[in-house]
Amino acid sequence: MSSLGSIFRRHTRAAFLALVIGQWSLVIPQASAADFNLTTATAADIQAAMSSGVLTSEKLVQLYLARIDAYDQKGPTIKSFLYVNPNAIAEARALDAERKTKGPRGPLHGTVAVVKDVFDTFDMPTTGGYLPLKGVKPSKDAFIVKKLREAGVVILGKNNQSDWYAAPETVAASTMGGNTLNPYDLKRTPGWSSSGTSAALASVMGTIGLGSETGFSIRTPTSDGNLYGLASTSGLISRDGQMWSYVTGERGGPMARSVYDLAATLDVIAGFDSFDLWTAQSLGQMPEKSYTSFIDKNGLRGARVGILKDAWEFGPSEPEVLELTQKALAVFPANGAKVVDGLTFGFSLKSYLVSNSLPSRFERITAVDLYLARQGPEYPYKNSSELMLGHEGVPMRPGVKAAIANAPDLNRDPEYRATLEGKAALRAAAIALMDKYQLDALIYPHRLRRPMLIGPRPSETVYSDTIQLSPLTGLPALVVPMGFTPDGNPVGLEILGRPWSEPTLIKIASGYEAVAKGVRKLPPTTPALPGESFSY
Repeated sequence: MSSLGSIFRRHTRAAFLALVIGQWSLVIPQASAADFNLTTATAADIQAAMSSGVLTSEKLVQLYLARIDAYDQKGPTIKSFLYVNPNAIAEARALDAERKTKGPRGPLHGTVAVVKDVFDTFDMPTTGGYLPLKGVKPSKDAFIVKKLREAGVVILGKNNQSDWYAAPETVAASTMGGNTLNPYDLKRTPGWSSSGTSAALASVMGTIGLGSETGFSIRTPTSDGNLYGLASTSGLISRDGQMWSYVTGERGGPMARSVYDLAATLDVIAGFDSFDLWTAQSLGQMPEKSYTSFIDKNGLRGARVGILKDAWEFGPSEPEVLELTQKALAVFPANGAKVVDGLTFGFSLKSYLVSNSLPSRFERITAVDLYLARQGPEYPYKNSSELMLGHEGVPMRPGVKAAIANAPDLNRDPEYRATLEGKAALRAAAIALMDKYQLDALIYPHRLRRPMLIGPRPSETVYSDTIQLSPLTGLPALVVPMGFTPDGNPVGLEILGRPWSEPTLIKIASGYEAVAKGVRKLPPTTPALPGESFSY
């Protein structure tokens, strides 16, 4: 690992602020005038320190690498990374040189992303945590990875996750990396499939992160990691180059330690991609201004939100989480929001979601084959059968062989059509409920209990304790921290909006972030290291 030495150059902070206001027209939260703290810094704070000459991208990467060495590979051994980019320092150095000669590309220039290992990276393996893909590099970047690189972001590495293709014995583990540990409670998971991204961000091993979600794997890792995370409107973000299971609903999305960082990442990765025509739905729907422009410390004032009573069906519940939920909900009316309580669909939402499950159970094999068809001629597996069957010592998912042999005709299968109709009906009902009371969003606890204990892999019925309203309807949901149970476990509040309402959700979430007290903190197992804070 390279040393942390660098040459410091100073410029006036006023010059930086003028550049921000004049060139980017962003609403940027600032740290105190001359202080920098890696563990609390936003991407905006990083830009300010870089503009002042006291921080470089190279030094930033080195600081994150030091934390990976201290906490991911040693110490509590969080195990959030499957692969760390060996060229990260060289890439950061090149971005520093570009900054000196041309200036920054934008608000994320020189910052660092950690990426769930379902997103293709041409220069690093993409495995989905699946042992048979160890060392396998795809032919090109996923669309949103490419967009981050173009924005001047260093991709620091690929994160561990629950296995994309196999079924390890323990919950949320991969055959490549085992279990990622939750840095807030080492006996527990930091969510399901995007667990490594959650733990890496919570432990401050990168600036921003990418997660993905078939069912709950952006939202639950966000809740379990004391983060902000967005499962966006289906069709807003390209899935090209992303391992997936859900053709009509899979989502990738930003995860971060602040609403600003989430919005700045969304500005880079959202929008139309001709290699994923599902994103054609976003044409004409995105805001004309940047997503960061909707950040508002008074964002709760005048907002209209409804508390979805049906969310309390999704047990088992824990008293400590129920108490935190009540405190988080009280923040809204106390800061000027108009709250409609006790809203219900008028039927058992939990029963509906059980009987009208995600279309991914029909679409998975098609989705796997579509991902493989994107790869170049050197890729070792050509179809789902080659990829998922016949690997000695790798625990196969139940029902995979039958699913491959009997993949449904998605054009004509009557049960699949009925599932799509149920999906459309619930989406319409959710929008109608918001229309009825003229609401900006529905709010509810993401889950009524603490993160799951690491242990034997549970039955599929475990999924019923997490509300699947957002993934089935394709409506956007932004999860914000509610705080911590007495034993230090984080839990999150979910804010569900109308289609393409990400600007509204960002406004509400930033208003909540500005006034909610004591809802975020650094994990006790990954404290600050020397050299991460300085004044300038």
